[in-house]
Parts: sequence; C-alpha cells; structure tokens
Amino acid sequence: MQHEDAPGATRGVRVEGRGLGLDDLTDLALGRAHAVVDRDVLGRLGVLHEAMGAARERGAVYGATTGVGANKDVEVDDEQHEHPQAHGLRLLRSHAASLGPVEDEATTRAALVVRLNQLLAGAHAGLGAGISPPVLRALAEAVESGALPTLHRFGGIGTSDLAPLAELGLTLVGERPWRRGAVAPVPLGAADALPLISSHALTLATASLALCRLRQLLLAGTGISALSFLALRGNPQAWAPPVHAARAHPAQTGLAATLHALVAGGPEPARLQDPFALRTAPQVLAPAFTAAQALEDVLALEASTPGENPLVSPEGVFHHGQFHAASLATALDTLRATTFGVLTLSAARLALLLRPEHTGLRAFLAAGPRGSSGLMIGEYVVQDVLAELRPATAPSTSGTVSISLGLEEHASFATQGARALRQTAELAPVVLAVEALAAVRALRAAPDRMSPGAAALFAVFDEVLGRDSRDAPIGPDVEAVVARVVDLSLLVRVPPV
Repeated sequence: MQHEDAPGATRGVRVEGRGLGLDDLTDLALGRAHAVVDRDVLGRLGVLHEAMGAARERGAVYGATTGVGANKDVEVDDEQHEHPQAHGLRLLRSHAASLGPVEDEATTRAALVVRLNQLLAGAHAGLGAGISPPVLRALAEAVESGALPTLHRFGGIGTSDLAPLAELGLTLVGERPWRRGAVAPVPLGAADALPLISSHALTLATASLALCRLRQLLLAGTGISALSFLALRGNPQAWAPPVHAARAHPAQTGLAATLHALVAGGPEPARLQDPFALRTAPQVLAPAFTAAQALEDVLALEASTPGENPLVSPEGVFHHGQFHAASLATALDTLRATTFGVLTLSAARLALLLRPEHTGLRAFLAAGPRGSSGLMIGEYVVQDVLAELRPATAPSTSGTVSISLGLEEHASFATQGARALRQTAELAPVVLAVEALAAVRALRAAPDRMSPGAAALFAVFDEVLGRDSRDAPIGPDVEAVVARVVDLSLLVRVPPV
C-alpha cells in the first residue's frame, strides 16, 4: 500500500487493489489516515464489467441471470430486460436483514475500504466481480469522503457477509440513508447485486482491528511478564538463549532473548527452579505471536485479492467456492486459543505476586493496618474476565450447518470467530493490567529488584499510579494501566516471526 502526502492533518493511503496492510487499514479505520483511491486502477475495471455483460449474453450466470442459493437453477423473469435493476434490488432487499447491533464507525469504515480494495484487485488479476462503473465510483467516493452506511451485525456465517453488505448496496442506490456523510444515489447494474455482497469485508475489518489491538497486548504482556519476573526474583536460566536455540520453535528464540535481556542485571534468584508461570513465558507467548502473524498474512491476502462468486474475465465466467473462509476461520481460532494461554499464565503470575512466600512481601501486596486486603480482589476480577473469555476459545470451525434447502451444507463461521477475537481484544487488557499493577506495587516495595533493561517499562506504569497503596477501589488504577498498554508495547522489541 503506497502512501502519499495530501492536505490535512492525516497522511494519505493509496487504495489500489493490493498491499492493504494491517497498519494502513487500522489507521484508515480510526481516522489517522485518509484514503486516496487509484482512479487508473478503477478505470481498468470496465473491461471486467464488459466481460460480465458478455457472459450473461452467452448463458447462465449465477445471481445475475438466475436466483441464488437453492434458486441457483431458477432463471430470472423476463422483466430483467425492461427493468434491469429489478432482480438485483430484490436480492439486496431480501438479504439486508437489518438485525443485531449496529457496527461501530471504525469497523464500518474498515469494511468499506476492504471491499473497495478487493474489487480493485480484479484489475491486477484480470479476474474479478464485473461490477458496473457507477457503483464502483460511488463506493470509491464513499471511501474517500468518509461517508458511512449503517451496517447491522447479523447475517454472515463465514460464507460472505451477505446481510450487512446488502445494506451497503441499498445505501449506494439510495434506498437507505447514510449514517455519516452522503454519496449521490447510483443505478444498480443488472449483475451488480451479488458481486457486491459476495465478500467477507466486514469480517475482515472486525478481525483486523482486533488483531491490531492484540499485537499491542502481546508485546505489552511480554514486558509485564518481565516486570513480574523481577518482582518475584525469578531465575533467568530458564530464559537463557542456548536453552531456546536448542529447540527453536517459531518466535520462541527471539522472545526468550528479549525477556532475558530485559531482566539481565536483576536480583539474585530466589529459587533454583521457578514455578511454571515464570519459567514458561517464552513457550506460551511464542505460539500467540506466531498465530498473530499467521492471521495477519491471511487478512492481507483476503483483503487484496478478488474472491467474488462468480468471477469473470475476458475468457469467461467462473463459479467457485472462494467465498468459504476456512483459512481465515482457522487462523482466528488459533489466535484466540493461544492468546487465552497467555492470559491464564498472566493470572498464574498474579497469584504468585500475591503470595508472601514467593515475594517476601506482605500478602496481597497490602499496605496499611494488619488484615488489609491489598490486591486480593484483583484475582477475582481476572478470573471473572477469564471465565467470560473461555467460551470464546471454542473453535468456530467446529460448527455445522445445513441451509438454503440443504444446498449449502458447510460454513467456516469465520464471522463468529472474528467477533470472538474482538471480545478477546476488548477484555484481555484487564487481565494484563491487574498483573502489571501487582508487579509495580511489588517493585516499589523492593526497588532493588529492578533491572536496567526493564526500568523504562516500569516507568510507563509508575508515573500514572498513585503512591498510596492502602485499601481502595482498584478500578481507577487498572484503567490507568490499560490506557498505557500501547505505550508499553512500543518499548518492547521482539524479532519478527
């Protein structure tokens, strides 16, 4: 994805049908960048629109000259010749379920960018949706101007986000009001409806924004684990580079080296061999980092390639199964499961930090009169959050389905996997923040345990936390730590997977 300077406070990101990376998409979604659509690439898609018209003249084209789903063999009525929009409008109206929560503006904006980039990808592949130029230009105008439709959540099962993208289609043609901004209504081409909604754009947007947050959390979690290790006077032998080089799982060697460097120069170990919560941090973090990279690769591929059903080229039309998001669903399942392991290890370290036999400090890191509870309730909060997240670790790919009169008998449920990843990204910071709060309190009580490499990490949280550790609601402190997670992530350097 190319960048270019443009007037205004944000940088310009070229949307051109390829190279739509996670950072660029996130910046566009959150308003930190503005889209600049490549009009040359947009113009080259006219060839595919002509190819779609020729394919319709030659014979049956699914969704254009026929119905969809179990109606795949039902030919469209003759009214199509007199009213070319009729069939497409019926398709959009019937599929725009308008059910469930309304997606937030950032996710909606990301979905429109993804959908446009996928369509533009057809110009590079010589194979694409064949959508008419007016609809393409209207979508491009919406992306550039920031106009947003109202998209409701329900209606996708990992075989395209049919319902919310049908709402986008009805907004483009003027049957639905714009949520923000506006684009002049455009006529719907005879073969525009199905190609427009044949995409996982909303699922990809949801997953991308969640992944961006989780990448930051994994880096922050690496730093927090080092702070806890120092507070607990861990034995760095477990993180020694030769140990991990001897069995070099992806990402693990780099993570062990990062952790080992962060705690170098710390206190003398309190134990010959530490509890698992300290010893196995690289082993538990590494699969999550690897899974995050794998998901990022899948998202980049899906967001920058054509996958509509059917696909058309000057050589003909192709009916296929590229709408099935098995690779995406599998990557989502893996990241949720591995992230949960990171969080449960964080909870285990928290438990150690609250136990005087491991810290040499007061129980629950309490201050004030005897019997004070300190951070006792923090464990309850963490276990509540973990219980809330545990169902989200169930693989979405284990679901089964038989719909549309039994014709569609399999689905990836990637859409549900993406939503579960978003829930994980929303709740995970609380778990890490409670651990960080405990580590900071312990290191304040025993400052001689700090290492040179971790001092900057400690300072990120130390400067926003009050000095009074006597019993008080911990909510404000946890929220203060959560707000600094991004800052902490910028200080942790982990070699790429």
